[in-house]
Amino acid sequence: MVAAPDILFLAGPTASGKTALSLHAAGRLDAEIINADSMQVYDRLAILSARPDRAEMAGIAHHLFGEVDPAVRCSVGEWSRRALARLEAVKARGKRAIFVGGTGLYFKALTEGLAPTPEISARVRDAVNALVAARGVEALREEAMRHDPVAASRVEPGDRQRLQRIVEIGRETGQALSALQADTVPLLAQDRWRGVVISPDRETLYQRIETRFDAMMAAGALAEAEAIFRLELDRDLPAMKAVGLPPLLDHLAGELTLAEAVETAKRDSRRYAKRQYTWFANQHPGWARISSLDPDDQRNELNRFIDKEFGL
Repeated sequence: MVAAPDILFLAGPTASGKTALSLHAAGRLDAEIINADSMQVYDRLAILSARPDRAEMAGIAHHLFGEVDPAVRCSVGEWSRRALARLEAVKARGKRAIFVGGTGLYFKALTEGLAPTPEISARVRDAVNALVAARGVEALREEAMRHDPVAASRVEPGDRQRLQRIVEIGRETGQALSALQADTVPLLAQDRWRGVVISPDRETLYQRIETRFDAMMAAGALAEAEAIFRLELDRDLPAMKAVGLPPLLDHLAGELTLAEAVETAKRDSRRYAKRQYTWFANQHPGWARISSLDPDDQRNELNRFIDKEFGL
């Protein structure tokens, strides 16, 4: 008899109801929750990353939420190491695990593996930073295309972080990142997990995104951004790219009015959601879909999935 899986992957775009649904799933599965959102891993971004608070956690164990300083770069490799360690601890307690979040690359690392890439020397990193400072991100893209046209063609034009990774790997090793990625193995066996994506009507979700950002502002998002602003961190750090944070920082620097910053944040959130839709459609087409934004309908759809896949 084939053993039932012990891991649920619950993914979806921003503002789609993942937090509430993960709590429902945890009750059904007697599970603990592990964060799979690249911004919710950082401290000091509770509001802007929509991190669940203590009341929302409802007494259910949550892991990898708000535990990394925003001055630190938490790579997908670092997240994976932390996540696997937490998973083993959850398993030792006789519990199932739910990975919940909107960062597709985290789910891809668990299901397909990580490229065995080397540490980047300070010499190479400094040289690449100097290239960007002198000639901009477009020069970075041009060099990324020379090193690895396969990987570079999959990167959004202004995504400095991913373009820089391609260039750094090329300079450090003389190899293409895409070639290294071809040698990956999954971090989790396929029979251990089942995946489901919340994929509602886009226009309805976009309306919810705008309403939620207004609620974030009312809850103190600007004060949260001001606390980050006072840290004077490098704007290229991953945490500084949290959706909604850059325009608020621009406002605090006197470059945007507050109204302009809010509208820009809403626009960026919609664009981010669109990229998430595209990622999950392309990378995980075989995962089950939850089509509704209504909480009751979502729970009913998830219940049917859990009953079928986990034998409950």
